Amino acid sequence: MSWFHRVHQTDQQQQQIRGLTEGPPAPSRTTPSPEDFPSPPRGVSSPPSLEKLSAGQLRAPDPISYVSLQEQRCVLSWFQGWSPSQRERFLQDLLGKAVPGKVCTLLDSLSTLQVKDRLPNIFECQLRLWTQWFDSWGEEERNHFLHMLEEQDPLFVAHFFRSVAGTAGRD
Repeated sequence: MSWFHRVHQTDQQQQQIRGLTEGPPAPSRTTPSPEDFPSPPRGVSSPPSLEKLSAGQLRAPDPISYVSLQEQRCVLSWFQGWSPSQRERFLQDLLGKAVPGKVCTLLDSLSTLQVKDRLPNIFECQLRLWTQWFDSWGEEERNHFLHMLEEQDPLFVAHFFRSVAGTAGRD
C-alpha cells in the first residue's frame, strides 16, 4: 500500500486499520467550519485580510536575489580570513560607500591609493570584486549584507556605525 492511498481514506477507515476504534464511529466532515476553530483571545489583532494584502496596504520587504546572497556570503567568508589591517581597510571602503561625497572619507581613500609596479594581491582583488558586487546591489540587498555582517562581527559593525556618525558635520 502506497502512502498516497492512505491519505484518501476516511478517519474511520484509518482508525479501523490501526485497531483504535472504540464505540460508534465519529461523524466525518471533509471541510472544517469556522465554528470548529477557537476564537482569538481578546486584544489580539486578527491577520490582515486578503483584500488588504492584494491592495498593497501591507508590504513585505523584497527578498534578495540568490546571486546577491551568494556574493554576500563570499564577502563574509573573505572577511573572516582578513587581518585587522585588512578589516580596517574594508571599513574605510564601506564607510566611503555609506557616506559618499564626504571629504573626510575621500581623503582617507586617497591615502590608500598607491602606484604599484606589481600585480594586485588577493585582498586587493577581493576588494575590487566587493566594489563591483556592492555597486550592483539595491538598497535592500546592501542593508541585508550589513545585517549579516553584524551577525558575524557585531563589534565591527558597531565601529562602522560610530564612524558613520563621526562624519556628521564634517565635510
